[in-house]
Amino acid sequence: MRLMAMLVASLGFCTLQMPTARAEPVTVNVGITNALADVGLYVADKRGYFAQEGIKVNFVSFDAAARMIAPFASGDLDVGGGGISAGLFNAVTRGVKIRIVADKSTSAPGLSTSSLVVRHKLVESGAYKDPRDLKGRKIAVPAPGTGTSTSLNRYFQTFGFSLKDVELVSMAFPQMVQALQNDAVDGAFLTEPSFTRAILDRVADVVASDDRMFPNHQIAVTIFSERFIARDRATAVGFMKAMLRGTRDYLAATPHGKLDGPGAEDIIAILNQYTVIKDPRVYRQIGVHNVDPDGRLNLDSLAEDLAYFQSEGLIEGKAVLSDATDRTIADDAVKAIGRASER
Repeated sequence: MRLMAMLVASLGFCTLQMPTARAEPVTVNVGITNALADVGLYVADKRGYFAQEGIKVNFVSFDAAARMIAPFASGDLDVGGGGISAGLFNAVTRGVKIRIVADKSTSAPGLSTSSLVVRHKLVESGAYKDPRDLKGRKIAVPAPGTGTSTSLNRYFQTFGFSLKDVELVSMAFPQMVQALQNDAVDGAFLTEPSFTRAILDRVADVVASDDRMFPNHQIAVTIFSERFIARDRATAVGFMKAMLRGTRDYLAATPHGKLDGPGAEDIIAILNQYTVIKDPRVYRQIGVHNVDPDGRLNLDSLAEDLAYFQSEGLIEGKAVLSDATDRTIADDAVKAIGRASER
């Protein structure tokens, strides 16, 4: 009888220690830019990783991460991500409670999904021969004052001119392809999958990839609102755990710089479902991006972008990189799921 009582007590204690499942999932509003860099989110949603953390995601589309600042400030957005921008740093200096929490896309050598392209008709006619022929022409970018600007300026300077010598036009990535096709712009800074769509359709030709213009560029990041973190840190860490699991699944399917590894066809099907391009052929040919499986940030790259924005007078007040970053969320998530190198 005593043994039975001890077993019952032990079972009761164990029951008390088990996490209690939420009656209803927590809705997290997530900003996306419909770029390949969002793939970790899509995989995590489709494979139920968010659901396992008691989270229901509500995806909200934006043409650039810079457009997410206002809904972050109003509390309408919990998570977002995309290209680094002066607007992000300005928001932090103005007191908007947002933080860069993890890598989203880094242009490692041979693993860039963003490229400067030129309209194919200009190449065909002979009007474009080398990057110097872009001077004075219209170049489409996702938004002014983004990491795109840093890459382009670095690259143009190697040919004796700067970003100030071209006319920048802001638009969403899918719209860039149409603008190139309609001769509305002469060049564009495209990212996948829109980049491969433009190349396959002979709308554009490659000038240079981002890993050539700015090697190891931390070109896209994941952003959390501090309100989200403070309101329910466990959910914030759970979100990161799910996203990193989705990211690792994607990386496992891309061992050779293409979506051709184990599980690749399933990842392609997910991209086909979640993104605006509904052609599996595109995804089988796209170049893939590098992203750290543990979410680690390239702080040196972020510092260089910030310095460029400051040199161009795009930063209001004094911006400090450490005020804009919080690496503890990814660190806590990795403690729970293990480092990628340990798996």
